[in-house]
Amino acid sequence: MASDPRIDAYLNRKAEFARPILAHVRERVHAVVPGVEETLKWGAPAFTLDGKILLIMAAFKAHAALNFWRGQELRADEASVDGMGQFGKLRSLNDLPPAEELDRLIREAAELARSASAPRKLKQVPKAEPVMPPDFAAALALAPAAATYLDSASPSCRREYLEWIYSAKRDETRAKRIATAIVQLCDGKALNWKYQRS
Repeated sequence: MASDPRIDAYLNRKAEFARPILAHVRERVHAVVPGVEETLKWGAPAFTLDGKILLIMAAFKAHAALNFWRGQELRADEASVDGMGQFGKLRSLNDLPPAEELDRLIREAAELARSASAPRKLKQVPKAEPVMPPDFAAALALAPAAATYLDSASPSCRREYLEWIYSAKRDETRAKRIATAIVQLCDGKALNWKYQRS
């Protein structure tokens, strides 16, 4: 087993509960995938094959986590409810899947890494642009420069203005936002122009 001394140091710094979890995963990865390489990615122990990440493991104050790089393809029907890898917050070896299941997942992760196919990307459904509020449309009709800028702006810029105006709960707030929007649009500014880098 070709070990990376940085991972040894990482394990030695972690809490007592986490060490057996991480050591077990490390042992199983090397047993199932001869030639796997150890490294650190984003400060956490990672295992790679031909430069492709198989999985990353990490330990925190009260739990550890195991994240297969292409885990969605391995466990498409299962998802962690707490966002901690594919197995949730690991607090003991019992929180890991049984040895046969863990070995199978490691083997499949290696096969995915060896395959030429890129990870499957989920299709993103484009958001529909919000409908123009009538009072904003009326204000734009009186300010052609603002209307011209808004029409030529990017979809995200238009969406920000429309959603900002729609989100006003009181009529007074809505009127103030429309007035501010008209001034900014006449000046050719996005809604959050103050926070954008020049």
